[in-house]
Amino acid sequence: MASILFIGGTGIISAACVRAAVAVGHRVTVMNRGLGSRTIPEDVERLDADVRDRDAVRAAVAGRRFDVVAQFLAFTPDQVRADVELFEGRCDQYVFVSSASAYQTPPSRLPVTESTPLRNPFWQYSRDKIACEDLLVEAYRERGFPVTIIRPSHTYDERALPTLGGWTDIARMREGRPVLVHGDGTSLWTITHSDDVAVAVTGLLRHPAALGEAFTVTGTHAPTWNAIYGWLADAAGVAHPDLVHVASETIAAAAPEIGPTLLGDKAHSMVFDVSKVQALVPAFQTTVTFDEGARRILEYFDAHPEVQERNADHDALSDRLAAHARAVV
Repeated sequence: MASILFIGGTGIISAACVRAAVAVGHRVTVMNRGLGSRTIPEDVERLDADVRDRDAVRAAVAGRRFDVVAQFLAFTPDQVRADVELFEGRCDQYVFVSSASAYQTPPSRLPVTESTPLRNPFWQYSRDKIACEDLLVEAYRERGFPVTIIRPSHTYDERALPTLGGWTDIARMREGRPVLVHGDGTSLWTITHSDDVAVAVTGLLRHPAALGEAFTVTGTHAPTWNAIYGWLADAAGVAHPDLVHVASETIAAAAPEIGPTLLGDKAHSMVFDVSKVQALVPAFQTTVTFDEGARRILEYFDAHPEVQERNADHDALSDRLAAHARAVV
C-alpha cells in the first residue's frame, strides 16, 4: 500500500477520498489547519499547517517522502509552482484537483471529453485552474514531474445543497414562497456524489498509466435543474413547489456575487464522457443518483438545525426577481 499526503482532507471531495484511501489500506496523512467540520478517520496522521504558509508546509514535511501528494487546496499558479518546487523528487505522483469548469464554456458540443478545449471567459476561478494545469503540464513535459490532473464537476455530499440559495431555497419551498431556477430549468446538469468521485480518485492513485494525464471525474447522472429542484422539494415534503424560471443573465446582473459561477458553469448543459477514467478504474460509476442524494441532504439538514442558514440577501433577490418575472408574463 502507498503513503498518501492529502493537502486538504475535510472538503466535500477530499474527505470522501481520505475515507476511500483508508478503506483500501493506504497510509494516509492529512495536512490542513484542523478547522474542517467533516470527520477524518482516527488512524489518519494529521499535520497541522496553514497551506498558505509555505514555511509551515515545508517544516511539516521536512525530511519526508510520499508516494502520492494529492493537492485539493491549490487554486492559483503561484500556489502550484510552490508545490512543484517543494515536492519534485519527493513524491512519485502529484495529483492536482482542477475543475471541469475549465472546459470550454459554453461547450460547442456534448459530451465534453478530455480533448474539449479549456476556456472559460466567465469565471476567474476556472481560468486560474487552467493556468495551474498549464504550469504542471509544462513541468511534466520538460522534467517528467509526475502529475495527474483530475477535473471533477459539481460534487456534493449530505452537507451541500446545489441550488442557488442553498438552505434559503428549502425554507422558501416549505413556506410556499417562490424559488428561483435559472433559465427554463431544462438544461442538463451532471451532479455527482462525493463517494462516487472518491472511487475514481482512489483508483488513480499510483496508477502508472495516470502519470502525465488529465481525467474528467464526474458521474454519468445528468438530470435537469427542474428535476434537481423537484427532488429536493419532494425530500422536503413539498408537493407543489413554486418554481420561478429567470434567465441566468438576469440573475447574474442582479446578483454579481453569484454571476461568475452561474454564467461560467451552471447556466449551460454539461454532460461528460468518462470512458477515459473508467478504462483505468472500472469500478467507477454513478451509484448515488440525486433523487437519493436529495433525501440524504434533507435528512442531514433537518437533523442539524445549526446548519440551516438563512440568507436575507437571497430572500430579497428571490422576491424581487420572481415578482418581476410574473409581472412581465
